Amino acid sequence: MRKALWLAGLLVWGGLASAQTFVWPQKWTVAKPQEAKRGGTLRAAVISDFRTFNPFITAEAGNVPDIISGARGLVMRDPTTGNWIPYMAESWTVSPNKLEITFKIRRGMKWSDGRPITADDWITTWRIHTDKAVGSNSYDSFFLDGKPITLRKIDDYTVRFIYPKTDAEAFNVASFEPWPAHIFGPVYQREGAEGIKKMWGLNEDPDKIVSGGPWLIESYRPGERLVLKRNPAFGEWNKDEAGNPLPYLDRYEIKIVKDVNAQLAEFLAGNIDVIAPATVDHISQIRQAIQQGRLDATIKVNASPVASSQFMVFNWNKASDPFKQSLFRSDKFRRAMSHIVNRQAVIDIVYGGLGTPMYSSVYPVLTQWINPKVPKYEYNLQQAAKLLAELGFTKKDREGYLVDSKGRRLEFNLATNAGNTQREQIAKLIVDEAKKVGVKVNFQAIDFNTLVGQLLSSGPDRPFDAIIIGLTGGGLDWPFGPNVVPCKGNLHMWNKSGQCLDPRETQLDALYSRGRAELDFEKRVEIGYRMQEIEAQLLPVIYIAGPNYHPAWNNRLGGEHPDAIISSIWGQRELELTFIKK
Repeated sequence: MRKALWLAGLLVWGGLASAQTFVWPQKWTVAKPQEAKRGGTLRAAVISDFRTFNPFITAEAGNVPDIISGARGLVMRDPTTGNWIPYMAESWTVSPNKLEITFKIRRGMKWSDGRPITADDWITTWRIHTDKAVGSNSYDSFFLDGKPITLRKIDDYTVRFIYPKTDAEAFNVASFEPWPAHIFGPVYQREGAEGIKKMWGLNEDPDKIVSGGPWLIESYRPGERLVLKRNPAFGEWNKDEAGNPLPYLDRYEIKIVKDVNAQLAEFLAGNIDVIAPATVDHISQIRQAIQQGRLDATIKVNASPVASSQFMVFNWNKASDPFKQSLFRSDKFRRAMSHIVNRQAVIDIVYGGLGTPMYSSVYPVLTQWINPKVPKYEYNLQQAAKLLAELGFTKKDREGYLVDSKGRRLEFNLATNAGNTQREQIAKLIVDEAKKVGVKVNFQAIDFNTLVGQLLSSGPDRPFDAIIIGLTGGGLDWPFGPNVVPCKGNLHMWNKSGQCLDPRETQLDALYSRGRAELDFEKRVEIGYRMQEIEAQLLPVIYIAGPNYHPAWNNRLGGEHPDAIISSIWGQRELELTFIKK
């Protein structure tokens, strides 16, 4: 890990100024501006179809609103330093008490329909995200200890963020992407949250989807592909160092393929340009194709550990099944389930030895944040059986499964998203190991959108037992999710009752707030260490393992990051600086 990256933990509080045009630094790419060519199509693939075009009701990574907007706001991070720099803002000033940041918005920015981008767009976007009835996944980001972070319009090109207390994530909050007030505002005024939720569904006319980012939707065929085209308005204020408008590409095509094997086949056939294989088998197939001259491509094996998590989560809200609800709420049960997860087998079998075990919510790539002393409930079937016996499961039925004194079998359903072959393999390993200690696990791979719907459901009786899924995102300044740790968070996945059910949840909630308010990086790390210790006691989710990051790309593409930047945090390239060489 480059030491410069960890400067990201230190907030840059000084004001920075720049011209009205944002110039994308040449040091972010191996190519020089004169080498870049205009035109052409970047081809990618995803294994799950999209859920919506609506930016206020998305929860999954890689959603359409993030893609077309570039997922950037007033500020963005410089991948060479990790520091925050002005983006849609041209400068900022911070109040002496560090409770207010006033941003000067870059003039000359336009929405794709020609309307100017102004302070009203941030204000409207913030208001809709913070309406609980909308159900935005960003809702929790705008609150500290239940108190709102507020935005105030000073004038058309000045917006002030007012924080209820000091916030280590202050700039991360300000990095949210705006959406057009002239589109969403009137609907919100007339129809409120319900009106917003009906907007920009997958059947919306692409010409009506307004973007301030690099892309516009050209066409969408469910289950087949999403085609994006360059947004000319974006290029009016986003330039390379030679003054050329960005992005260089004309189009960005995203195919929807059935699984990661199909995705690999598309890459090997030269039909898609980028991929991040997760297994040794996939890596070796790419390497072999390159060596045999069948594929002109580049692959960077073990570029970094993963910047995401893979875990199994149990549902604490099963009022219709008190037996399972009591079981899933037991930390002794969850520890037993952690002991049946053979993480090394996952790394060896699923990721071909190129993976990292996980025992904490902090991603493996964020090494400075990981507490090395956190208890690990490693693979140990004897210990799992002992814990289950302490819960009263000492006998087995005729089929060899554990039962309690009332004859109730220790059995639960486990789901993950169909097409994600790695998660399906992980689930099957868990099924096999659980059977060895007498736990019956019924595995089913289901549609991703159905899975997410179950996970995001709330109330006393949610429609699942256990799910294998993962998270991305999370800040370098504070790696704990504002929508995950607090008990009322949208992604507090194990318990969506809306309140803390375990005292350790309450502790984590309080420590999350303390850490986020601490501006001293070392003190913040200490709080993060303590959080991981409590997480290990509570074990709200069972972390498994993740693949290392192995980006690959077809050599028809230019503009990738220098090797020193390529990692799971920064990716392999900035799409804005990507071009077709041939």
